[in-house]
Parts: sequence; structure tokens; C-alpha cells
Amino acid sequence: MLLSATILSASPAWAQNNDVDARLDRLEALVSGLIERMDAKDQASASDVATAEQARQAISETRALAERTSAVEGKIAEQAAVTQKEDANGFNVGKTRVTYGGYVKLDVITERTSGGQVPSNSIARDFLIPGAIPVGGEASGFDTDFSARQTRFFLKTETDVGDDHKIGSHIELDFMVTDGGNERVSNSFAPRVRQAYITFDNWLFGQTWSTFQDVSALPEAMDFIGPTPGTVFDRQPMIRYTNGGLQIALEQPETTITTPTGARIVAGDDSLPDMVVRYNHTGDFGHLTAAAIGRVLRVNEDDFGLINDSSIGYGISLSGKLNIGERDDFRFMATAGEGLGRYIGLNIVNDAAVRADGSLSPIATYSGFAAYRHFWTEKWRSTISGSYFKADNPVLLTTGLVTDESWNVFGNLVYSPVAPLDIGIEYMYAKRQTEDGASGNLQKIQMSAKYKF
Repeated sequence: MLLSATILSASPAWAQNNDVDARLDRLEALVSGLIERMDAKDQASASDVATAEQARQAISETRALAERTSAVEGKIAEQAAVTQKEDANGFNVGKTRVTYGGYVKLDVITERTSGGQVPSNSIARDFLIPGAIPVGGEASGFDTDFSARQTRFFLKTETDVGDDHKIGSHIELDFMVTDGGNERVSNSFAPRVRQAYITFDNWLFGQTWSTFQDVSALPEAMDFIGPTPGTVFDRQPMIRYTNGGLQIALEQPETTITTPTGARIVAGDDSLPDMVVRYNHTGDFGHLTAAAIGRVLRVNEDDFGLINDSSIGYGISLSGKLNIGERDDFRFMATAGEGLGRYIGLNIVNDAAVRADGSLSPIATYSGFAAYRHFWTEKWRSTISGSYFKADNPVLLTTGLVTDESWNVFGNLVYSPVAPLDIGIEYMYAKRQTEDGASGNLQKIQMSAKYKF
């Protein structure tokens, strides 16, 4: 009776407390106090003591049940959160899951060139193209352009085909380097295919970043690319096989040639694909990548008269991203080879030059970049970067008008008031010099706002 009365008297206060653990702690304390008082009194019956012990055991079992229930509820809530996140940017069509993403970006660019004027509406005013920096002319003033052309959108699919197979696709569009409206009225630009590929288990079929390029090593930049003179940069159709860190790919061949007048020829006579072998090593430190490429450069006399030859191109590239401290990182790339012209810095020089007898002389190139990113706070960060390109042109075959070297440096400050939004400002200085000694530089201030979704 004493036990029943005590529990009943405590029940109103217990019911008013919404925290299960707190209520169990309080009830357990009450029962323990009862047992102590009954032990101290000779008149306490054995049945009362037994009942109190049973109550304490029931409380212990209830607590264990509450803990298991809480764990289950936590897992359900976690799964619901994941499902909600997936549903936020995707939907199902039969057995196919469709997801989407991308970003909207506004760029405001003010730039000046020392060696000549870059024409209005030229893509060379949208982002750095090292081979297009004017040389030998009169300096321009500072020209300002607003652009939203870098905005991009992608769709991904994954279809449940059973039998432990995985099949998916990726389609990505943006509006860079395409024809369209003008700055006077519409600023309308046609969309273009950036990436379009199929994945099936370990295989990829379609257009994406060249396996020779380590995209994840590129530093954060307001410019479309950033360390352009020193980086491998190419998207093209391919067939790629991946097994762990190893990748092997057969990719689109295309030979670019410099004629004795300095003109560029895109032969289109290639018959064998470019072959790339790459290995990625990842860990808590970041990642390291080594890639090698082999190419057959080819041009046929049925298109260009006396020019009829093929030659071997090859190269290696080492790159990576190294974590420094909790959030900072260091990124780098170093590339060297012969006949790599179209892969480096947006085709700064060509793959080969034409000898007097019509044979091809592959052009050697050396390039690289380094970049350091530092987080000042959770919302503020900066990147500084420098890159360099050097070509070993056979000047007697190419004339002195081709690019000998190019380099750039840039630094930026980025503010992210909320995770999906970046607002930044960047200063860049770039220079190009030709084999005859003519040079020109570019100075650019760029402000950007980007919303990722």
C-alpha cells in the first residue's frame, strides 16, 4: 500500500514531464528511496520489498526499451532526411531515378590588354585564352562586360536493371563559346553540350573530361578555368574502363598542325584513337594522379597536297590535391611531352609543324601550375595560383609568330553567406610572348556571383 500510494502521488508530476529519460530517472530515484526506507523499518513486509524490486526492474527494462526505440526513430529520421534530400532534386520514372543540378553564375569582367584590342563580343573577353592575348600592338583601355554564359545545368539518370549491374547517364549543358544574341539587345546564347555519356558498371561511353586531365586538381577561380597556361584541359568523346584507381581510355583523335606560314591546320585525317592510362591514389591526405598519353599524329596528302605523314605524340602528367590542416589545400599539375599541343592551355600551340619534305615534327611542351587555398573563416576563403607554359617550337618551320611561352597569376577572395551561394572578386595578370620576342599582357578584375543547386 505504501508503494502504491507513493507511485500514484508521483504520477501527476511524471505525466507533466515530456522527457522520457528525465521521468525514468525521477521514478527510479523514488523507488530506490522507498526500498531504503522499507529496509530501515522492521515492519516493512517482504511483499512490499519484493514489489519495490519488481518496480525497479520494470523501470530498467523500460529504459532499455526507450533507448532501442530512440535508436530506431533516429535511423528512420535519418533515412527520411536522405529521402527528402534526394526527392528535393530528383524524381522517379518507372525504374529510372532522375536527378539534376548545376549553377547560375553572373560574371562582371573588367580587363585591359597591352598588345592590342580584344574585339567586343569575343570569347577572349569571357575568360582567359592564353593564345589569344594580343601582342605587339597598342594598349587598350579597360573594357567591362557582364555575362551569365557560364551558367550550366545537368541531368543524371540511374536505372535499376537488376543482376548487380549499374547503368546511368549524364547530360550537361552551358552557354559558353556559342553563337547567339548580342550585347545591344538580347545577350541570348545557344546552349552547347559539355558532357554526354553513358556508364555501365566499370565502363563509360560518351563525351566527358579527357582521362589525361585531372579536373579535381583545378583550383577555385572566378575565371572559367583559372591557371589556363599550365593545365591540361580537354573534353571529348571516349571509351573508358575504370577499375579502382586505374583508368584506361581510347579518346577522340585530332591533329593540329602549324604550316610554314604560321597558319593552323586541323587535319581531320586521324585514324587511331588517343590512348590514355591513368592511376588515382586517394587517402586522408587528398589525392595524387599520374597519367600518360600516346597519340598518332597524322595528315594526308589528299587534303593538304604534299603533306603526307604520321608521327608519334606522347606525354605524362602528374597532379594532385593535398589537404593542409582542417580545410586548406594545395593543388598542382606538371605536364610534359611532344605532340600535346591541343591538350594544353586551350591549344596554345599546335601538335606538330611541317618540315620542308612534308613530314611532321612534333612540338615539345612543358607546363604546370600550383595553387594554395586558405579558409580565413567558415564563410571567407582565398586562392592564390600561378601557372606557366613553354613550347620548344622548331622556329625554322613555324616562323616567329607562334607562342613561345605564357604564364599567369591570380588571387581571389570568396564569401559564402550560405552554403550554395559564392560571391567573389579576383585579380589576374597574364602574359604571352611569341618566338620573335613580341609580347603582350592582360590584366583582369572579375567579380562573380554563383548559386549552386
